[in-house]
Amino acid sequence: MIGGAIRRRRLLVLASTYPRWAGDPEPGFVHELARRLSDHFEVLALVPHAPGALVRERLDGVEIIRYRYAPERFERLVNDGGIVANLKRSPWKYLLLPGFALAQLWMAWRLARARGIDVVHAHWLLPQGLIAILLQWLPGPRVPCLITSHGADLYALKGRPMDVLKRFVARRASALTVVSGAMREELSRIGVDRETVRVQSMGVDLRARFTPDPAVSRSGDELLFVGRLVEKKGLRYLIDSLPSVLDARPTAFLTVAGFGPEETELRKRVEALGLGDKVHFVGAVQQSALPDMYRRAALFIAPFVRASSGDQEGLGLVLVEAAGCGCPILAGDVPALDEVLGNAFGDMLVDPRDVGVLARRIVSALGDPGAIRQRADQLRQSLRDRFDWESVRDAYVSLLEAADGDARR
Repeated sequence: MIGGAIRRRRLLVLASTYPRWAGDPEPGFVHELARRLSDHFEVLALVPHAPGALVRERLDGVEIIRYRYAPERFERLVNDGGIVANLKRSPWKYLLLPGFALAQLWMAWRLARARGIDVVHAHWLLPQGLIAILLQWLPGPRVPCLITSHGADLYALKGRPMDVLKRFVARRASALTVVSGAMREELSRIGVDRETVRVQSMGVDLRARFTPDPAVSRSGDELLFVGRLVEKKGLRYLIDSLPSVLDARPTAFLTVAGFGPEETELRKRVEALGLGDKVHFVGAVQQSALPDMYRRAALFIAPFVRASSGDQEGLGLVLVEAAGCGCPILAGDVPALDEVLGNAFGDMLVDPRDVGVLARRIVSALGDPGAIRQRADQLRQSLRDRFDWESVRDAYVSLLEAADGDARR
């Protein structure tokens, strides 16, 4: 205690995907949690630099340091599709991995010593979780760590060497969370004691942002897709289903909000099917603009599939966003969605790889708007307490404080 004030504990957040600037359309869930944790901790986020981003800034109460891992024009490992998709599309980027990981380890070690970090929250088992574990072996104070796996790190990094590395990290974490029950079972499969794994999702602002608005008129024909344009999101199957949908419902059309490495291929597919006037690619959309898109759409479709790499959706928070706005949904039947829909809303699932079935489900939903809107409202009510950021933040505060407290004993 100095001058009657108690120093707040210092939290170091390690992540790869992170907003490059305010309003960045890249997934922002790590920052959304970090800024809410800043009410309880002094939060410092150590994340990779990207072209056009500041090296240091303070955003929403979070001090952000973006470390350099290559000449700026080559710092393209993370954005526009994620690490796994970028490596698949551009194998030369494997050359960036050593610098990417070692630079973050070096900076994390320096910050832990210089800033008196009390606890680390590492997002993704690899490489951030491994970095958090290695920090404990380097000279200086031993900093406890909470490690959170989000999906791609667990599902897409396949093979015995990767399983050994993931198991090594998971077993040495002070605390370990995954964002869905399906992911806990996957960790158990590779030899991690499931009793040591806590299921704790990321959150959605269901109180102020993703809410219904009666003033916005809901379309009877607009289908909506929101997400990265990568294989596991399954957009190609939705596009392939549209000719059958249009045979039954000629006024239907699809809005695609998102960007990613498959955009060129998907656009070519649209043109080959003669759907140029029925599929509208609107590109990256800021979070502030998404609620009205969900409020306007007749049906939100998330045709999730398991990618050829093994990668699949870790949770599917985009469904929670849509449901929060009262938008009817139809989603690909991947294991993680049990966390969102459970048995009670299994009627909202479909195997999108069967494009004939997918088309019939879309036509059926558009033909009975009253019923699907009623189901959407029921889903919204069931999600509010589990996924709103306030309850999610409180859970992570407890986990981080417990990890720090255990380390002090």
